[in-house]
Amino acid sequence: MGQTKTIYTCQNCGAQSPKWLGKCPSCGEWNTYVEEIVEKKKPASDIESRSLINKAVTLSEIELKNGNDRIKLGIHEFDRVLGGGIVPGSIVLLGGEPGIGKSTLALQTALELHEKKVLYVSGEESLQQIKLRAERLKRKKNDCLFLSETSLEVVIRQAEQIKPDLLIIDSIQTLSTEIMDSSPGSVSQVRECTSQLLKLAKKTGISVILIGHINKEGSLAGPKVLEHMVDTVLQFEGDSNYMYRILRAGKNRFGSTSELGIFEMCSSGLKEILNPSEQLITRGTDVVSGTAIASTLQGIRPFLIEIQALVSSAAYGTPQRSSTGLDLRRLNMLLAVLEKRAGFKLQARDVFLNVAGGLKINDTATDLAVICSILSSNIDIAVDNKTCFTGEVGLTGEIRGVSRIEQRVGEAARLGFKKIFIPKRNKGFDISKLNLEILRVNRVEEVFQLIFK
Repeated sequence: MGQTKTIYTCQNCGAQSPKWLGKCPSCGEWNTYVEEIVEKKKPASDIESRSLINKAVTLSEIELKNGNDRIKLGIHEFDRVLGGGIVPGSIVLLGGEPGIGKSTLALQTALELHEKKVLYVSGEESLQQIKLRAERLKRKKNDCLFLSETSLEVVIRQAEQIKPDLLIIDSIQTLSTEIMDSSPGSVSQVRECTSQLLKLAKKTGISVILIGHINKEGSLAGPKVLEHMVDTVLQFEGDSNYMYRILRAGKNRFGSTSELGIFEMCSSGLKEILNPSEQLITRGTDVVSGTAIASTLQGIRPFLIEIQALVSSAAYGTPQRSSTGLDLRRLNMLLAVLEKRAGFKLQARDVFLNVAGGLKINDTATDLAVICSILSSNIDIAVDNKTCFTGEVGLTGEIRGVSRIEQRVGEAARLGFKKIFIPKRNKGFDISKLNLEILRVNRVEEVFQLIFK
């Protein structure tokens, strides 16, 4: 038996210390240090024998095996975020809040692959529970194999015997290996289990999808090194009170991190939203004040969203400022610009802002639509529902240029809008093929004169 080495590890952030500490100096949490086994010394004979197996080769000597093409998962939005499908031998880490739909997305993926062999391993549900959830999804039966297991050694043994094209683990926090004495979900267990699955994927070419929990700060639970070990890190976002979900990539070794997928949570599972603009804006005949359409980008994908504002007299001494889907600090800044640069007195008014659909928007190009919706509600004059806006508002009241203006304008034209307000600085793109009027503005005062004239 080789000697073992123990160290104290923070179960919240993964920081290590040679002795026990009451408070973690890295994350500030109390009583999170646990004694764990982190290393076992291997005999020198094992190291020498392993060094004789691997040999360095040149790039021309590397042969690409047949079947290295990406595996299409059968869910278009999932494939889009991955860059066209999952690469054989790669590991994808899927994280998200509890109840957001991670397990549903993984199960739908397993049931959609009819031509590939899939092994679905669940450490959180029994086989009977998995079947009940699969029946709720109303997917056709296929040859997907299911296993309810928490032992890593059993999972690897089954994977080596079955040799699936795709291995799904739900979740990595429930797996444990006999090498470590710590409890499942601890930092050392998560790190060691991921390391063993990584070796399995690279050795056999099996694609692996790991479902991971997140901590209270919203980041993936476990050590930060976990995100460096895997090939792709996906975040499944959304509010459980709303029906829309967004899948975005934080890291992707085989594709872009700018793509995102949009889903709608239904009674029969997750439904793909292939055309989000038509789902997120109201196309009714009734025109009401306080709404404006913004042309925004999520990653490199353009779509239109509806900004709703309500301005009313303050019932109490201090006016309220509330924002859903947009940074409240950004809203306060835009209200200050309207007060100082445009001369609109809103200091004694309650302002409520909402992004329709429950989406969270970080694109500053929605500023122009935000201030137009606020002014529309304040003077109770509706904005034409065939007009949309894109542009960033600066502190001096100028309309600053935005990126990918061609895609923003093209999305508005595709959905039948007649006018679009864009920054004057955005020039140099072809508008001859677009069937809409483009109004270039330089300051916020110009926008108000053109809309509310």
